[in-house]
Amino acid sequence: MTTWLKENLKGDYQIWTIIAALSIISVIVVASASGRLVIQSNGAIFFHVVKHTAYMCFGLGAMWFFHRFDYHKIANYSNIGVFLSIALLLYAYKFEHGINNANRWIHLGGMTFMPSDIAKLSLITNLASMLARRQHLEYTFKDVLPMAVKIIIVCGCIALTNVSTSVLLFATCFLLMFIGRVPVNFLAMTLAGIFMFGTILVMTGTGSRIETARNRIANYVNNIKGKKKKDADKDADYQIERSYFAIANGGIAGKGPGKSQQRYFLSESESDFIYAIIIEEWGMLGGLFVLILYLWLLYRGMKAVDSSGRAFGGLLSAGLTFSLVIQAMVHMGVATGLGPVTGQPLPLLSMGGSSLLFTGAMIGIIISVSKDKVKDAIL
Repeated sequence: MTTWLKENLKGDYQIWTIIAALSIISVIVVASASGRLVIQSNGAIFFHVVKHTAYMCFGLGAMWFFHRFDYHKIANYSNIGVFLSIALLLYAYKFEHGINNANRWIHLGGMTFMPSDIAKLSLITNLASMLARRQHLEYTFKDVLPMAVKIIIVCGCIALTNVSTSVLLFATCFLLMFIGRVPVNFLAMTLAGIFMFGTILVMTGTGSRIETARNRIANYVNNIKGKKKKDADKDADYQIERSYFAIANGGIAGKGPGKSQQRYFLSESESDFIYAIIIEEWGMLGGLFVLILYLWLLYRGMKAVDSSGRAFGGLLSAGLTFSLVIQAMVHMGVATGLGPVTGQPLPLLSMGGSSLLFTGAMIGIIISVSKDKVKDAIL
C-alpha cells in the first residue's frame, strides 16, 4: 500500500492527508445531516449517502487527474474559460429557473452544474497567468485594465444570482493582485469599478439577489446593535436561530454522531449549515478540529507557493487556496453568527454534486504546483 501511494500520489502528502480526513468526515456528517431529506424521500435511507459518496469519489478522481496534469497548460485554456463562464452565467440568469430567483444552476439532461464554479477556476487561473508575466516589469494602466475588466464583469455576472460567491471571488482576486505586486492605485480602481457595477445593478433593478444580500447585511447589523430589523428575511432568521440551537446543544464534546436534532429543522443542514450539525454532534472540539484542518490546508497551500519555482505556479496555488479557505471561513462564520446568512457550502464537507468535482480539480492543481520541489519529502 505504501509503495502504491508513493507511486500514484505525488506532491505534498500533508495536503493528501487533510483531504482524506475531510472526505471521511464528510461522508459521516452528511449521512446524519441528510435526515430531513430521508424523510422527504419516504425513507430512502442510503440513497443520499450513496449519491454523495459517489460524487465525493468523482471529486477525488478529478483531484488525482489534475495533480498529475501539467498545471502550466491550464493557463492556455483559462481565457476561453473566462468568456465561456460569462456566457453560461448570463444564460443561467436569463433562461434557467431556480428558487427565490436564484438561477444559479444550468440543467443538462438529468444533471445540473453551477457556471460560477467554472468562472472561479478560469478567472483565478487567468489572473495568475497575467500577473506572472508582469512580475519583473512595472505595471501600467494598460496592463491592469484587462485584469480589472475581467474581474468586474465575471463577478458582476455571478452577483446576478449569487452575491456571496461574487464577493468571495472578488476578495480572492483582490488578494491575488496584491500578492502579485499590483500598485495600490490600480487596486483602488478595481475596487471602485466593482462598486459602480453593483450600484448599477441595484439601481436598474437587475440584481434582485443584491437587494436580498443588502437586506441580510442590514438585518445582521441591526441585530448586533439590538435594533429592530427591517425587511426581515424570515427563512434566513429561522435558519440562523436553529443553527444557534444546534451549537448550544453540542457543548464541548457533542451529542454524538447521528444524534443531531436540528437536522430535521435546518432546511439546508446537509449543505449551507453543515458546520452547525458538526458542532451539535461532535461539539466544540469537533468544530475546532475541522477549523484546524482548513487552516492547515491554507498553510500547506502557501508552502506550495514557496516550493514553486515559477511565479505562475505560486500565484495559482495562492489564488485557489485563498478561494477554498475563505469560503470555508465564511461558511463557519455564518453558522456561528459571525456574519450575515449566505448560501455558501463548506468545501469538501457539504453535500454537493458538480461543486465537488470543481473543488477536487482546484485542490489537484494546488498539489500539482507543490510537486515543483516537493517530491517524496514533507517540508
